[in-house]
Amino acid sequence: MSFEEFKPLNEKSLVEYIKATPSLSSRLGDKYDDDLVIKEVGDGNLNFVFIVVGSTGSLVIKQALPYIRCIGESWPMTKERAYFEATTLRKHGGLSPDHVPEVYHFDRTMALIGMRYLEPPHIILRKGLVAGIQYPFLAEHMSDYMAKTLFFTSLLYHDTTEHKRAVTEFCGNVELCRLTEQVVFSDPYRVSSFNRWTSPYLDDDAKAVREDSALKLEIAELKSMFCERAQALIHGDLHTGSVMVTQDSTQVIDPEFSFYGPMGFDIGAYLGNLILAFFAQDGHATEGNDRKEYKQWILRTIEQTWNMFNKRFVALWDQNKDGPGEAYLGDIYNNTEVMQLVQENYMRNLFHDSLGFGAAKMIRRIVGVAHVEDFESIKEDKERAVCERKALEFGKMLLKERRKFKCIGEVVSAIQQQS
Repeated sequence: MSFEEFKPLNEKSLVEYIKATPSLSSRLGDKYDDDLVIKEVGDGNLNFVFIVVGSTGSLVIKQALPYIRCIGESWPMTKERAYFEATTLRKHGGLSPDHVPEVYHFDRTMALIGMRYLEPPHIILRKGLVAGIQYPFLAEHMSDYMAKTLFFTSLLYHDTTEHKRAVTEFCGNVELCRLTEQVVFSDPYRVSSFNRWTSPYLDDDAKAVREDSALKLEIAELKSMFCERAQALIHGDLHTGSVMVTQDSTQVIDPEFSFYGPMGFDIGAYLGNLILAFFAQDGHATEGNDRKEYKQWILRTIEQTWNMFNKRFVALWDQNKDGPGEAYLGDIYNNTEVMQLVQENYMRNLFHDSLGFGAAKMIRRIVGVAHVEDFESIKEDKERAVCERKALEFGKMLLKERRKFKCIGEVVSAIQQQS
């Protein structure tokens, strides 16, 4: 079988592909007919994902399709996203190797990535949050991942020549960026056939979003920042479905939306999805478990994540202030006082950016095209709508009033008041 042009793989053709690819076959042993176990597990919106287990090892194969899988061929989508995903996995993996799975193989023609299989008990973080599982190292691991990947791909560490070269390369991921522009910054604020919500309970709420002028002014500002600000190599879709966890492991996956964009989009996407998880907990409460203790753990995780990120990011800045980064040249910002002012201003702006993007991601998950299991797994529509309305109201407030918050603790207090 030839693989010189793109074709979607299935369990049978994947065996032939692996046999023809030493970087994959060498990890699985040589007993393909009897011992190779292949399972297609893609539950996302875009791709095929195969788990492959052989006699001496295992791996995951991810193949991009030329359309959005959850919608079909009526919504075409470039396969080139696989190239940007593989490139970002390797780049971020080099910066944060403890929290990014290793890439074994990439085939641009087949839009295919072979990578480490995150074996059980790894599960998708979102599923763990729905199940009410606490992860003691989650805040530490995610703050470390975000601090390293964002700092070391920014002008705080790069010179402008290197940075512009990298920005230029990732401009090629324009289709995925345009998808984000549509589903996050546009569709929820207008009538769109792709939008959905828990109807009829949230009919008025969805209409209110479309008619809120103040909200539209704020989302326009964030959309401009998303489109125009090439701040760092961001994951681009860093929600709780893009993280796999155990009690002592945290792995970030699926950076196919990656590009050079605003740092706050990654931080906000992650924190915003934790906030969604918080507001969904009442819908998962039972007679024996009211989820109150778990809700407090989520709030602590939100607060710890930002505070640890802030501390680690500034520490990286201090450690590299005399390095190649050209954002703040050492012979200009040459004393402790002025550097402290610069850092405080930078982190304050990044905090408010993160809150804004987090709010936008919350809103789109309630009245836009793609929803989240946190809410969708609440079986009773009326009960689900109650949880979603609280999250939606908080998201709208946070988007419009984000600049009033001086620290993450104030945001956590506001979440508690809304609940």
